[in-house]
Amino acid sequence: MSGRKPRSVANPLEPAITTPSERILKECHSLYVDSENGLVKIASSLGVRLLPPRKKIIVMIMGNHSAGKSSFINWYAEEHIQKAGVAIETQGFTFITSGRKRESLTGNATLHLYPHFRPLLEFKGVMDYLSAEISTSKQKKFNLVTFVDTPGLVDGDMVYPFDVNSAITWLGEQADLVFVFFDPMGQALCKRTLNIVEKLSEKCGDKLLFYLSKADEAGKETDRQRVMMQIVQELCRRPGLNKCGFEMPTIYIPNPQRPSRCVNQIDGVCQTIEKTINQAVQKTLDQLEKDCDLICSTISSQQEQDRADVAHNKSVRLHSFLCGALGIILPVLFVLSFIVNTISKDQLDQVLGEGPARTLFVFTGIVMYLWDWIPEDGQVVFVIIFGAFCYLLLFLAKYFAGRGNKTLTKKEKRTMAEYSDYIQDIVKTKKGNLYEWYLQQCAAEYDF
Repeated sequence: MSGRKPRSVANPLEPAITTPSERILKECHSLYVDSENGLVKIASSLGVRLLPPRKKIIVMIMGNHSAGKSSFINWYAEEHIQKAGVAIETQGFTFITSGRKRESLTGNATLHLYPHFRPLLEFKGVMDYLSAEISTSKQKKFNLVTFVDTPGLVDGDMVYPFDVNSAITWLGEQADLVFVFFDPMGQALCKRTLNIVEKLSEKCGDKLLFYLSKADEAGKETDRQRVMMQIVQELCRRPGLNKCGFEMPTIYIPNPQRPSRCVNQIDGVCQTIEKTINQAVQKTLDQLEKDCDLICSTISSQQEQDRADVAHNKSVRLHSFLCGALGIILPVLFVLSFIVNTISKDQLDQVLGEGPARTLFVFTGIVMYLWDWIPEDGQVVFVIIFGAFCYLLLFLAKYFAGRGNKTLTKKEKRTMAEYSDYIQDIVKTKKGNLYEWYLQQCAAEYDF
């Protein structure tokens, strides 16, 4: 065993947020997940599903086994997190991120930490090969990056416990960047790797970046150029990868003990990550505005629908009332006409008074006049039809009464108005302030 002291973690716990990008991403995330007025909660109450924005970008690294994927992650975080070696060390998907304390998570806990990746459960067998490594490192931009270390890819009889091609392709579509590492000493032309790269190129070619890793181990410059030519030729044989302006920088992990004359463009990888972080900040702010507009438009449409439902309910209530009133008044008037016909006008005046009695005599007189027009042999049929008609009126009254739509309560209307005011006055104002503050970090003061 070596006499050197074991290296400690790259950083102690640092609760302070050190970069503008980190602060903006965190504040945007808090606007979504706030327990009282979070956009996710507000949208859920309106029947809209929102996912909070990621506080970090996702960088997926793929390639054949021993291509230096895990070594690059360890170098970037400046901490030994992932096992690295010639053997196939990474057999599943490992999420490597910065957090409050060093911790290792299994599959279920990993999906709780990254709910965006829950559709991975659809790939049979992936759950058992899913994990996360949380480090306290904040070197470079590691506190704003989540690396996805993928299984080392090989051809031949290698059997994976899940559909590795489909799983990597799906993850690549979700990632912000996809690094493809080609190992000059290993299976750089692994067909499985090239097949996945071709699929990803069709769906998200702008995310794909190719690197010749371990370039310092490729021998002389002529050997290195020969390897790169072989890789480029193999890529160009595939129609989906035959593009203009193809680039494949040479990178390797710097080692002061083993200086190399090979050009190392690994700093360019860091710059690419930083550029993507800045783009993620802009996308998050733009998505925040879109989600605010979505919630406001949903509130407006639900309020408009409520007004239409109120008008509809008034109409059906009127129809129900008219049908119900006629269904009761007509048979009552019909029976009452025969009763009044047996009572003299003087008796009725004494009971009801002269005015009401005269009105009653007019209506019942009309009914009796119409009744006299009906032949005696058709009166029974008329009574049956008349009874059925009154029953139909009562049935229609009940039918219309059940046709009303559910409307918003006063409390719901007040809550919606409060949500709308909160988004317009608080969230959008804060979004504008965050955008202005972000631009102030990179633009000259006189531009504002």
